[in-house]
Amino acid sequence: MAEIICVIGNKGGTGKTTLSHMLAQGLGLLGQRAACVLTDTTREPLSPDGRRYITADARTRDALTKVVDKLRTLPDWIGVIDGSGNRTEMDRKLYAMSDLVLMPFRESHEDIRTVLRDLDLFPRGYAVPTQWPTNAWQRDAADRAVAQLMGVHRERILHPVAALSASKLLLQKKMPEQLPTPVANACRALARQVLQVMEIGQQDDVIDACDEDDHVGGRLSAADMPMRSSFARSSH
Repeated sequence: MAEIICVIGNKGGTGKTTLSHMLAQGLGLLGQRAACVLTDTTREPLSPDGRRYITADARTRDALTKVVDKLRTLPDWIGVIDGSGNRTEMDRKLYAMSDLVLMPFRESHEDIRTVLRDLDLFPRGYAVPTQWPTNAWQRDAADRAVAQLMGVHRERILHPVAALSASKLLLQKKMPEQLPTPVANACRALARQVLQVMEIGQQDDVIDACDEDDHVGGRLSAADMPMRSSFARSSH
């Protein structure tokens, strides 16, 4: 049966949709069959043309149930469900049907406070630092804020996804035939660490050289902000 990943969180503006499409694209680039599922009623469906994954429209509860039921019949697929902010009851529904939950947050203290509440509310969830600063000083400050405020949950924090303006190309109705190399690399790196968390292949090649570079120069080491290598599967 397919695995279901839900990207949720109470706060809007954290990059849930961008993260969902980056993950689905990265999975496709790694040879994994994936679908990105739209649930946000304020967004329009995107064309699958040019993508390494399929797209699905599940903006009603009935449609969501049908899409998830269909995915569950497909072996070796991964469904990435894009939630939206400020929908606690929908988040609970998505959490109940998921195998893994990802909760993106930005470097602001408001985002950190919100994701801390979400980590308590959804114990099967992992926090994902998104749109993370690339400037060395800003990145160091953001990493240290996470270490200080989220240390109790350090084993549930994935490596940061850097801010890349070109990642918005994934949200165009029709995506360009080829993504810029930094975006493609970021998609692969995100997909690799998620596959490691879920213990689905790729165990021997999880971290790119670019991931290793993210943890040098005075920034947090992998030990300070580790990526989990074990994953408690829920029963389908």
